[in-house]
Amino acid sequence: MASPYAGGVQSPSPAAAVAAQQQQQNHSLAFRVMRLSRPSLQPDPAALLRFDPRDVFLPEDALTGPDPSAAADFLHRLLHPPDSTAAVPGDFTFRDRFLLRDPADALALPGLLVLPQSFGAIYLGETFCSYISINNSSSFEARDVVIKAEIQTERQRILLLDTSKSPVESIRSGGRYDFIVEHDVKELGAHTLVCTALYNDGDGERKYLPQFFKFSVSNPLSVRTKVRTIKDITYLEACIENHTKSNLYMDQVDFEPAQQWKATRLEADEHPSAVKSEIGDLCKQPILIRAGGGIYNYLYQLRSSSDEVDQPKSELSSILGKFQITWRTNLGEPGRLQTQNIHSTPTASKDVDLRAVKVPPIIYVERPFMVNLCLTNQTDKTVGPFEVFLAPSMTGEERAVLVNGLQKLILPLVEPFESIKFDLSMVAAQLGVQKISGITMHAVQEKKYYEPLPDIEIFVDAE
Repeated sequence: MASPYAGGVQSPSPAAAVAAQQQQQNHSLAFRVMRLSRPSLQPDPAALLRFDPRDVFLPEDALTGPDPSAAADFLHRLLHPPDSTAAVPGDFTFRDRFLLRDPADALALPGLLVLPQSFGAIYLGETFCSYISINNSSSFEARDVVIKAEIQTERQRILLLDTSKSPVESIRSGGRYDFIVEHDVKELGAHTLVCTALYNDGDGERKYLPQFFKFSVSNPLSVRTKVRTIKDITYLEACIENHTKSNLYMDQVDFEPAQQWKATRLEADEHPSAVKSEIGDLCKQPILIRAGGGIYNYLYQLRSSSDEVDQPKSELSSILGKFQITWRTNLGEPGRLQTQNIHSTPTASKDVDLRAVKVPPIIYVERPFMVNLCLTNQTDKTVGPFEVFLAPSMTGEERAVLVNGLQKLILPLVEPFESIKFDLSMVAAQLGVQKISGITMHAVQEKKYYEPLPDIEIFVDAE
């Protein structure tokens, strides 16, 4: 369970403090707010005196009094009943407290958990949990108390508690009414916890008490992404940096791709000594990102989820997907964030796209073979007709793969966002690894030449 501590608010200006004090004096009730949070280990910078559990049994000055032997005898009888033969090592005085009996003593940790005395740092993605107490410090009873608590941000107001339908019947003199509110922090910047009470005081007068508790929300981490596209494969690199003052243990860093993408995380090969088991897969160690600027990189491979090669690119969105990130701090406090949509690198769109669909796996020298091609219209208007031919080599060298038969292939009109498939007969004149290069398309009406198709490597075998 979380531990309450005395929560602090931002210090008001002197004028505001005086006004608040005067207003508070006119009210019987007052709010006190404590944030519910896990405690922390507080190291002792001096580390001069080590804590000893036996200290709790003795008065404050027992070891430094005129007769410390009496305290030693008392502890000896307490820790060693008559039927016990165990020996108590060490000294009961402070003279050996600076000695390190255990390597852990060098950490200067007293072994006690400390409750912070302020609201502390509040980060996006955490759950803000607060313990609120409304106290009656007057000598009269407050009746029919309507309590409201809400969070105000720059964009919205979130109601956390409202007792309008069932008011607190009474808060006696010296008594209090306690409750707990929770809020999932989803916005950055200034937040205000507004607590209000509407009640009848001792004179039967209906009074309204507002109190404001301000705090700020910071970003716990940042996600920087890089997108690279190589042919039909897109690579997404994400760098997560820790901005908090505590270590973050990443339970989950999942990339949720958009509908048209399939994502695969790429990881380094494990060391041969790493033992794999079903239990190990279920109980994976969380990834540690150290406090104050620690980073960790993730790499994903994205491919189109559509098996249709003739799907128009114009129908595909530039949205790649988003990250779902969950983590825990040193003492297990959870946090969760979802990033905004990540977009692919903008590329120049083509009106018409020509691509090779299929090339025979076995090609023999001087024997014709078919290359299956697909022409896609990526505009909202009809285009064509087109001529497809093999452009001459820029270097003047003789090509190893030539067109077989007609040197120009005429293609008909193509409707908006439609595709046509066709075959181009070719023949290889040389053995070994060769390239099909220079397949070019020409729009007859527009008299426009398009960029040649990227080179296709083939292996030419002898019969």
